[in-house]
Amino acid sequence: MTWLEKVTLVFHVLRWRFTWSRHNLDYTPQNPVSKKFISAREAARLFPDGATVFSSGIGGNARCSTFFFALRNRFQTSHHPKGLTWVNGGGQGSRGRVPGTVEEMGLPGLMKTYLTAHLETTKAQLKLGQLHQLELHTIPQGVMSLLLEAQGTGARFLRTQVGLGTFLDPRTGRGSIVNPPGTGTASFVEADRDALRYTLPPIDIALMNVPYADEEGNLYFKHAATITENIQSIQAVRKNKGLVMATVSAIIPKSPADISVPAEDVDYIVVNPYNEQVASVLQRNYWPLFTPEGDADRKEAVQRLKFINNLLKITPVRSALDQIMGRLAASILVREVPKGGMVNIGIGFPEEVARLLVEHGLEDDYLFTTEAGSYGGLPTPGIFFGAAINPEHLEPSSVMFKRYQTDLDVAVLGFLQVDGDGNVNVSKRGPKITDYVGPGGFMDIVSGARTVLFIGKWMHDAEFQVQENEVRLVRPGAPKFVEEVDEITFNGHEGIKAGKNVYYITNVGLFQLMPEGLTLRAVFPGIDVGKDILMQSKARIVVPPAGLIEVIDGGIVSGKGFRLEQEEMMEEVG
Repeated sequence: MTWLEKVTLVFHVLRWRFTWSRHNLDYTPQNPVSKKFISAREAARLFPDGATVFSSGIGGNARCSTFFFALRNRFQTSHHPKGLTWVNGGGQGSRGRVPGTVEEMGLPGLMKTYLTAHLETTKAQLKLGQLHQLELHTIPQGVMSLLLEAQGTGARFLRTQVGLGTFLDPRTGRGSIVNPPGTGTASFVEADRDALRYTLPPIDIALMNVPYADEEGNLYFKHAATITENIQSIQAVRKNKGLVMATVSAIIPKSPADISVPAEDVDYIVVNPYNEQVASVLQRNYWPLFTPEGDADRKEAVQRLKFINNLLKITPVRSALDQIMGRLAASILVREVPKGGMVNIGIGFPEEVARLLVEHGLEDDYLFTTEAGSYGGLPTPGIFFGAAINPEHLEPSSVMFKRYQTDLDVAVLGFLQVDGDGNVNVSKRGPKITDYVGPGGFMDIVSGARTVLFIGKWMHDAEFQVQENEVRLVRPGAPKFVEEVDEITFNGHEGIKAGKNVYYITNVGLFQLMPEGLTLRAVFPGIDVGKDILMQSKARIVVPPAGLIEVIDGGIVSGKGFRLEQEEMMEEVG
């Protein structure tokens, strides 16, 4: 990137920072043709106490900010609406850092129940849950999208093996309830023989942020970065005889061939010129690189988005040791997944794998997807997570999650804890409710993926040194490979039963899930199996006989001469 491009992006972020609270709750277009067009303040008055509301969007994509601001304002002035049940799929908070998220409604009494797949970013709701002022529930993101779709047909439950043997399975965990029940709302999941049966409360109001409407009230998804659950939530609400409300950035001329939602399926529309396509990017100044019409240079786009995330301190600066894990994981992916294979990349360390594939010119060899419905292109990191660079097309989340159950070749995901049975915890970061993460789309993704690559550090706060081709553990930290995970988000036994290839990539080496348990496959040069692995882990680890533990190629450590197309990434030592 040139210095001028960097300066331009700095000003872009500064403009966002100093205007991100901007909203006008009384704005309406001049002389609207349709009575569907109302202000955000008027829309907020239409929410009855006790309603069940669904909001579409994921992360910084298509945030329903104007509705969040309006509902907060009405509640603060009139104490209505109160006792809402709020439902959303992907994370819609900002960890208390950015206004205009679902956290605007983290006020005592506004919500009675909050049901979502991803709680970690909604710190306001987690704090209320900690104080027993809000009931918190969680179910998988894909299950939720399919339940919405089912409501549109009149069905009220979904029977699936997603989540079997995890904390959501009442036979091994607590079900959907995150905090101790307050008023006693039942779990939204129950055991059903060899499967689980999920339910979702009937949705009364659907909210969405879409790019445009015409004067008649038809909606257009053109220039959107994601469409997540827009269509399915509309269908559910129509079946339930509720209200559909959309916020758009502008009114455009009618184009019958481009209509995404006909006017008869929309009850009210709020025009908000400050609506965003993605976080920091106004819809009226949308970036084509996030759309199927985009043809941005992918490597330049990756650098552009990385610069913004680094500026915002969203994406951590990766150390040499982190990059080693990325190279190892990318090598396994290239070895295990055929060209053309469908890939899902998680947030965090897995993003390094996508970066390496691009760096080595292999991005066209795989079909990248996101749970938000971006098909093709390259998944975007940090505040842009859920969107993609130059996607082939956008589809509803429920369609993508169906693909994952049949077509997903590999998922690259992080972990918080692993135990000797290969169980993985990604949903519970600590003992407090305010530390809770939730499953997100993780359970749906690992349920469908043929190969799963978990990538993460061997220990918390350990000190390592990388010297030429060797990795050395200098000071141990707190083990992440434990006797028993705090919460099962992936069940190792179920993974074995399903015939999955499951690997665990760490900064001491590579482990694989085998029928006999978590098995050490390979170590980095400089790592002592006994001292650095077995003595530092509380997990039961199966160690092959002497001479059969592989040593990872030194090129993966140093990066010198490293190429992803190389056939051999490890060499046996005898």
